[in-house]
Amino acid sequence: MKMSALDRILLFAIGFLAAYQIAIGIDNMGSVPIVAYTIAFGVLLVAGLLLIILGFEVLDAPVVVIISTIIPLALSLGLIWQHLAFLRTPYLIFAAVSFLAVILTRVTPMQNKLPVITIAITHGISGIVIFLLPIIISIQGQAKPLFSLVGVGGALIGIVGLLLSFLKTGKPILSKNTILSLFPILLLLTTALFVAGFKYG
Repeated sequence: MKMSALDRILLFAIGFLAAYQIAIGIDNMGSVPIVAYTIAFGVLLVAGLLLIILGFEVLDAPVVVIISTIIPLALSLGLIWQHLAFLRTPYLIFAAVSFLAVILTRVTPMQNKLPVITIAITHGISGIVIFLLPIIISIQGQAKPLFSLVGVGGALIGIVGLLLSFLKTGKPILSKNTILSLFPILLLLTTALFVAGFKYG
């Protein structure tokens, strides 16, 4: 599917928002959350630039499944580290093991359902953390109400990640053309919600 001028504009906006978040939006945090958020938004920035330069064809690369896993894992780790101190070590272990499992199931040819199960578990758990934790914290008054926008963005990034992952595993939830047509706007909306949630929450 050929990328339109509108798609490139949307992807440029994603890169701009991600760069803003890296440069300005993650000050006054601990070292681990800063590293985690920098990785997540850095991947968004690089992904947007690569798509602008290379087009949607870059999504056919096998490494896309791995890259699409980095963003939710890094974001969820940063949130856990900031707001649920008692889960820091267990979740760090989960993130590391999940990431390694995704890599292994991508580089090793498998005919069973293990790659799909690994992706579903990884995106499912990290997506739930990003979705629920900011909303719960906002409801409890531990953060400003608009911090819940991060949770809404988490729901969208989970959808985007699953769409891409199942597309790459040969079991697409929607047709490829539908996914590609929705991809830029969903990713831009996700990034905007994250940036707004962190800034105003």
